[in-house]
Amino acid sequence: MPEVVIASGRQRPDTGPPPPPRPPAGPAKRGGPRRGLARLRGGLLGLAGFLGLVLVWQITAAAEVVGNGLLPTPGTVFEVIWTGLGNGLANDVLISSRRVVVWVSVGIAAAVPVGFLLGWFPIARAALNPLVNFFRALPPIALVPLVIVYFGIGELARGIILMYAAFFATVVIVFEGIAGIEDKYVRAAQTLGANRIEVLTRVVLPFSVPHILTAARVSLGIGWASLVAAELVAAQDGLGAVIQNAGNFLDIPRVYAGIILIGLCALVMDAVLRFISVRLVRWQDRGTR
Repeated sequence: MPEVVIASGRQRPDTGPPPPPRPPAGPAKRGGPRRGLARLRGGLLGLAGFLGLVLVWQITAAAEVVGNGLLPTPGTVFEVIWTGLGNGLANDVLISSRRVVVWVSVGIAAAVPVGFLLGWFPIARAALNPLVNFFRALPPIALVPLVIVYFGIGELARGIILMYAAFFATVVIVFEGIAGIEDKYVRAAQTLGANRIEVLTRVVLPFSVPHILTAARVSLGIGWASLVAAELVAAQDGLGAVIQNAGNFLDIPRVYAGIILIGLCALVMDAVLRFISVRLVRWQDRGTR
């Protein structure tokens, strides 16, 4: 009888039902490593820009492009800053920072309702917009003589100039932001039964927050730019007074020191406002995905 050879094969083990399909990968979480690297790269590029400026400054001073030693080296100016911070210059920084923050905040607080009024009511916009543009074009330094006449030479007079500088810039930015809100959001709220007040508080106000924060950043910059004009009003302290007194005695390194400190203070305040803006308007990024 012939031998029958039975071929034996492997059987696949019973593994049960197949696993459920994996859900598709969602978008990367915000604030992940990629965003951190982008911020680091941006910070390094910004630092490189400052270093390049200091290098050009050093070369220009060493080559004596400006004669008679009227352009100090960066090292000389930074030494003035370092030694001056321990000899009263830090107090001037604090005084000027307090003036700018307090009075610019007052100007912003007074300007936001006016911006809402212009942006929301066409009649008010037609009546007041030319006046806003007229006064916005007037430089704060031109008002110094009138401010001295009407408000004296005290702290209030300096504050009025800073408040004036911030007020009209904020009005324009808030007004443009509210006027630019798309009608579809207003119509959607009205379709759901919202009255005019609810549309203003639940639609217009949230959408205006980014513009208010932008106005705050712009107004702070204008406030620091107007600081010297404000401290022309018989100020004995503050960075504007430091620059004026140093200029009277041709102390050029101290003039540069005051200018650099104003720029650094404005840069720090702008960074703080940008940080706050990112936290407050996080919904805006999600809504644009």
